[in-house]
Amino acid sequence: MTYKMLRTVFLFGVFATCVGCGAYSFTGISIDSNTKTFQVNYFQNTANLIEPGIERDFTLALQDIILNQTNLDLVKSNGDIIYEGEIVEYRIAPTTATANNTAAQNRLTISVNVRFINTNDEEADFEKRFSFFYDYSGSAQLVGSQKTTAITEIYERLTQDIINASLANW
Repeated sequence: MTYKMLRTVFLFGVFATCVGCGAYSFTGISIDSNTKTFQVNYFQNTANLIEPGIERDFTLALQDIILNQTNLDLVKSNGDIIYEGEIVEYRIAPTTATANNTAAQNRLTISVNVRFINTNDEEADFEKRFSFFYDYSGSAQLVGSQKTTAITEIYERLTQDIINASLANW
């Protein structure tokens, strides 16, 4: 086969694959064509240990990931899909100990209770708890940039898990 013929066969194969598979999202997100908007209600912090500002940051992180991974428009009310809930756990606990009975490693755990409402498909609605953690050295204090890094990493995982549970058909 000549190069030109090989290239034509390859391009035809790619075209046939794309047409045959239909629209596919590499993120796995599948949104009904009637769904145009979403809203994220403010997530209250009801955890026993209160860390100021985490509820605002979580609400914004969830809005941002949906804006970045979908073509939905953010609205303040009457969204086609609605996320609401509360931060139910913010806990720091030792995970391993040294021979001197001090913490060798600590873990920050944040858990969020989420209610997902799809006004176009009631069967997709759910209420579920999502949780993730960040481990850090037992000799370190969770303050400043380390606390920011920990919360950012936890929120990235939590929000992606929420998107996967609510919009991805895996």
